Amino acid sequence: MEDKNYIPLQDLCSHYQLEITFFQDLQNHGLLEVTTIKKTYYIHENHIANVEKMVRLHKDLNLNYEGIDTVFNLLNKIETLQLELNTAKNRLRRFEDFKI
Repeated sequence: MEDKNYIPLQDLCSHYQLEITFFQDLQNHGLLEVTTIKKTYYIHENHIANVEKMVRLHKDLNLNYEGIDTVFNLLNKIETLQLELNTAKNRLRRFEDFKI
């Protein structure tokens, strides 16, 4: 495991001016995957975009963990529906182009 792909939670706490309990609570609610390496907590860099969204939802909209979970579920559903719509549009275009 390469440590350079992981960001220490302590750095995120300093950057976002949040307590470490915020990130631990996100983990407890199944919203965030926290990795422990040598007694230090880390988040993989691939999750930073979601972490930033969660922090904004919490700070700007004052959402609790259940609210953040609801918003993320809705965003995932929207993304799924958009993919399905694009697939249907592409299939329809093929049939329209096939017309004489």
